[in-house]
Amino acid sequence: MSASETPAAAILPHEHEASRNWLARTLPGILLTAIIAVVATALHHVPGLGSFSSLILSILIGMAFHNFVGTPRRAKAGVTFSLRRVLRAAIILLGLQLTVTQIATVGVAGVAGTVLTLGATFLFTLWAGRRLGVDRALSTLIATGTSICGASAVVAANAVVDGGDEDVAYAIATVTVFGSLSMVLFPALDSVLHLAPHVYGLWSGASIHEIAQVVAAAFQEGQDAGHFGTIVKLTRVLMLAPVVLLLAWFWDRGRGKSGGRRKGTTPWFAFGFLLMVGVNSFVPISASLHDGAAEVTTFMLAMALAAMGLETDIAKLRAKGLRPLALGASAWVFITSFGLAMAVLAM
Repeated sequence: MSASETPAAAILPHEHEASRNWLARTLPGILLTAIIAVVATALHHVPGLGSFSSLILSILIGMAFHNFVGTPRRAKAGVTFSLRRVLRAAIILLGLQLTVTQIATVGVAGVAGTVLTLGATFLFTLWAGRRLGVDRALSTLIATGTSICGASAVVAANAVVDGGDEDVAYAIATVTVFGSLSMVLFPALDSVLHLAPHVYGLWSGASIHEIAQVVAAAFQEGQDAGHFGTIVKLTRVLMLAPVVLLLAWFWDRGRGKSGGRRKGTTPWFAFGFLLMVGVNSFVPISASLHDGAAEVTTFMLAMALAAMGLETDIAKLRAKGLRPLALGASAWVFITSFGLAMAVLAM
């Protein structure tokens, strides 16, 4: 037999060996991010911590572990796997939380107001970032997190803009801080404004950053406001796919104009997200399977955020100064006021 005529049986052992080597390299890091996600999920159910999602708690635990204990070198490959592959799979599964029917209940005016609020906030934040001298990548992450759906939007956008880990951590910190303020502020303002339940729900769903924060704020004003606010927020989450796709196109276009090397940044996971929305809309799925998929999605996102925390250096985070925080505050004020105006006009 010639050297070029290698039988399949001789190749398979090498493939198995490669698989074992890959598993040995990645398993420690994957387990570490999974353990952090488990701890974060448990803490989320502790009284007093329920307002913080498991995603936020995951990145905080990851950051604390990395900066005070140190991320083991042998965990690096698995942490990277969680940050990239697990994240993209989770965003695809996120589509199973949306249906076309849900979006239809918001109505044309409600969807239009939500889209206008999202678009105006995104563009305003980019403009304000330039005025404040905030790095383009960080400004884009804050814009995406504020206008769409908080932490998950930040990490999805980072798959395109490829910002530093500290950029992602800072962006998530801003949307967490100001989204948490909204949970307290919105019900207090409504006690003065006396908005109708659907108007308040539309305002909450179109303006507050995280899904958990929307639920906390909207249901304080009754079941109708809570359910409507949640549906509006999920409609806003649907915009994640087209925004990331457009962002990828503009980002590559800007890189080409600046003379830098273009690289393929097509976020294929965004198409998977839209496909899952279609599946959830037109294919019967049992309630238990649907609920299970939602729990798995949240856990996978928590693993990805844990990985982000495990790669974030607090010293580098402090070095970025207060300008990004000022940008997050400006974006928060804008989306709160613009979202209120759109909610009143739409309803």
